Amino acid sequence: MMESSILVTGGAGYIGSHVVRQLGEAGERVVTLDNLSAGNREAVLYGAFVEGDTGDYDLVRQVILDHNVKTIMHFAAFTVVPESVSDPVKYYKNNTCNALSLIKAATMTGVENFIFSSTAAVYGVVGENAVTEETPVEPINPYGYSKLMTEQILADTAAAIDSFEYVALRYFNVAGADPECRIGPNSGETLLLIKAACEVAVGKREKIYVFGDDYATPDGTGIRDYIHVEDIASAHLSTLKYLRQGGQSTVMNCGYGHGYSVREVLDTVQKVHGAPINIEQAPRREGDAPSVVANADKLRLRTGWQPSYDNLTTIVSNALAWERSCVKKK
Repeated sequence: MMESSILVTGGAGYIGSHVVRQLGEAGERVVTLDNLSAGNREAVLYGAFVEGDTGDYDLVRQVILDHNVKTIMHFAAFTVVPESVSDPVKYYKNNTCNALSLIKAATMTGVENFIFSSTAAVYGVVGENAVTEETPVEPINPYGYSKLMTEQILADTAAAIDSFEYVALRYFNVAGADPECRIGPNSGETLLLIKAACEVAVGKREKIYVFGDDYATPDGTGIRDYIHVEDIASAHLSTLKYLRQGGQSTVMNCGYGHGYSVREVLDTVQKVHGAPINIEQAPRREGDAPSVVANADKLRLRTGWQPSYDNLTTIVSNALAWERSCVKKK
């Protein structure tokens, strides 16, 4: 009988490609499904690749059967908060409706485990304390709602089907790149602060904007829990082990438990770069929360996950090295 595989949707994207690489290095059989609307085929370093959409039920079903998929890791989604506010239908179609189709295909073909790339945006505006999984979920933008709806679909599905378990990992702010510069965040427009700042440093963009300086934070700028992409990827492998050992369906935060302000991040980028970068003040963006920091004790305790890159200078150094390598390739 064919050895089972892991299907990674959006595996040519930023986080997905790092997970595919770590899975491949761990000896897992992997198949990536990506429509390449934002992903890069060259970033998929291991396993089979299928170009297609997660909302294509017949295609997904066939990929699952052809590769004996027993676990799905679902990353394929739109993630730009301001865009979700201006075009909510786009986000509900891709992030919720396509996920529903994917989950249906999974349950109809005997998939056992489902790991979902969720987001801290489900919490909305929170206080100064680190958010736990018991913090009320009150999204303030369509992006957060689109992810929360998928979490609910997964919860209801797992309750109805005994052989189906899931974990929704609520990410905080991903940053950084593979320390060996094999893969990293894709090129093009981005609202990821550290990537955008590093692009300014290497001359790929003219300036970086600070959106809002009047938040109720120590320096007036937004605070986020920035987590290295390698640690997010390793959290998926730890979660996979948890599910394979009989872990029950749940949601878990994925972050470091402390945050940095926008100004702190930009100061670190300038320090690592060794020179100032062009920074411009701008009004707040609609849908942005003042401060979002994770309490990830549940993830650590249940899965044994231990981050290896919990250092802002390290995160920025890896991100800047990646951007510099991209410039050299051109």
